[in-house]
Amino acid sequence: MPSVTIEKSFCTTREAAKLLGVSVGTVQLWVESGLLRAWKTAGGHRRVMRDSVDQLLRKEPAPPLTPALAEPLPNQQRPLKIMVVEDDADLLRLYQAKLARWPVATKVIGMYSAIAALLAIGRGGPDLLITDLNTPEIDGFSMLRILHHAPELAHTTIVAVTGLDEATIAARGGLPPDIQVLAKPIPFERLQDIATGIAKQGRFLLNAHAPA
Repeated sequence: MPSVTIEKSFCTTREAAKLLGVSVGTVQLWVESGLLRAWKTAGGHRRVMRDSVDQLLRKEPAPPLTPALAEPLPNQQRPLKIMVVEDDADLLRLYQAKLARWPVATKVIGMYSAIAALLAIGRGGPDLLITDLNTPEIDGFSMLRILHHAPELAHTTIVAVTGLDEATIAARGGLPPDIQVLAKPIPFERLQDIATGIAKQGRFLLNAHAPA
């Protein structure tokens, strides 16, 4: 009789972390926020439903909008890493064109959904995160609440760029503290000021192709 392999319907947090390429702490955070479904054994150990892990794995991040760059050595100058979460492809291209002209060199990573962004951030946070609040699958509100305690974003500046007014944002539960909210149309000059402020805090490359 041929052998039959039965795949478990659940996995440990460590196994889930290995499958997703993120830390155990990130998996625990996603479980607590409801992004991953899980239950606890009688001994208090979490077991993560494998189908919820597989659903995340099917939502791989979009490729970077700029060419991949080698990770810099310690103390070596590098581009400012910026993640933009926006489901409108035309707006992502606009971000790419505008950010390419900033005085500081940038590495822009475009994400078409909040779930793809969460996966990418779980593997390493950006210097600046710019997100819309109306995103597919889960909205920017939920994503930012999930990320509020994420260790990967301890040194990340977060900006929400939205067409929603203050009353609507408040009615939908508001946003975590320390998140700057900017109104659409996209205020690129204000975003550049924010990026320049971040660049002054670290070793970042200047953009040789920026307009004089």
